[in-house]
Amino acid sequence: MMDVKQLIKPNISSMKPSGIRRFFDLVHEMEGVISLGVGEPDFVTPWNVREAGIYSLEQGHTHYSSNAGFMELRHEIAKYQSRRFGTHYRPEDQVLVTVGGSEAIDLALRALVGPGDEVIIPEPSFVAYQGCTAFTGATARVIKLKEANEFKLTAGELLDATNERTKVLIMPFPNNPTGAIMTREELEPLVQILKERDIIVLSDEIYGELTYGTVHASIASFPEMYEKTVLINGFSKAFAMTGWRLGYACGHPDLIAAMTKIHQYAIMCSPTTAQYAAVEALKNGRTSIEKMVLEYDQRRRVLLTGLRRLGLECFEPKGAFYLFPNIKKTGLSSEEFCEQLLMQEKVLCVPGDAFGDCGEGFIRCCYASSMKEIKEALVRIERFMAGLAL
Repeated sequence: MMDVKQLIKPNISSMKPSGIRRFFDLVHEMEGVISLGVGEPDFVTPWNVREAGIYSLEQGHTHYSSNAGFMELRHEIAKYQSRRFGTHYRPEDQVLVTVGGSEAIDLALRALVGPGDEVIIPEPSFVAYQGCTAFTGATARVIKLKEANEFKLTAGELLDATNERTKVLIMPFPNNPTGAIMTREELEPLVQILKERDIIVLSDEIYGELTYGTVHASIASFPEMYEKTVLINGFSKAFAMTGWRLGYACGHPDLIAAMTKIHQYAIMCSPTTAQYAAVEALKNGRTSIEKMVLEYDQRRRVLLTGLRRLGLECFEPKGAFYLFPNIKKTGLSSEEFCEQLLMQEKVLCVPGDAFGDCGEGFIRCCYASSMKEIKEALVRIERFMAGLAL
């Protein structure tokens, strides 16, 4: 009898499943859980955006788009990037519409690296970077970001990680899970290092609209980095469109052409209904974003203040919708803390080590939940902490 397991590539079979999923699976078996775990807006997609999708269906617009996405949408993406972040792209050959930002990450890595190459991944960060790198056969070179630096990437850390095999640097800011951002002044030393090297920067800017007290700075807006950066963004977070599965990549036309080729064979095109909705989001979604960001900011401050009051150290995040408190004083591992909190008080958080080994000793708390739930979660966490008899 054929042993199918032996036929699976070693780099796939040896990969650990996502450390996040086990906790989400546990939640489905329990009632009354407050989730600070899922990185998903609790807002419904704005009505005008939903209406545009519905109208496209009513008009019978249910056919394939071009591989790269509707030209109208690519034009709107180019205008949006220029208007919001000062990055200028031609819609004809520098923009590719993808199935979520995750597909764009996968396409970029598959187009750029393979066995023998190295991808620098600052961690803690989004779990897909490690997986997508492994699928190409390339090697991940992890930079362990430090709490003392508010989990920002420094020039010294980048220099130490770079060698002749380095082909890609992933820039995961604003960051999931820490909420860290990189200001333009903080990006400048990195640009001075990268501009002399043949390294492509994969800048994941999916949380670019979700910043507090500052405006997101894109590394692609530096003239020296424009042609060396593939910018990843999408509609899931800022526009509350997670289920629509729509993202995009912008960059050098040769790289976008290579990514489009892979997309063409593997996917064909992104969902057309979502594309029609995304056009409306980019044209008329500014007010909705501002309202959501204001609400996230209020929740951020309440949760941060509450966790600090309970004795959990946490730097103030300026981006995304996550807090990354330090739980080392409890004597529990990240997984033990989250599992006991879930079982005893029915509050879901995610162990920090799900985002890289250096996340051990931290937990991710997502404040994309209602204020009512956040306040109740703090009551339950306080009760849990009291039971630890610290």
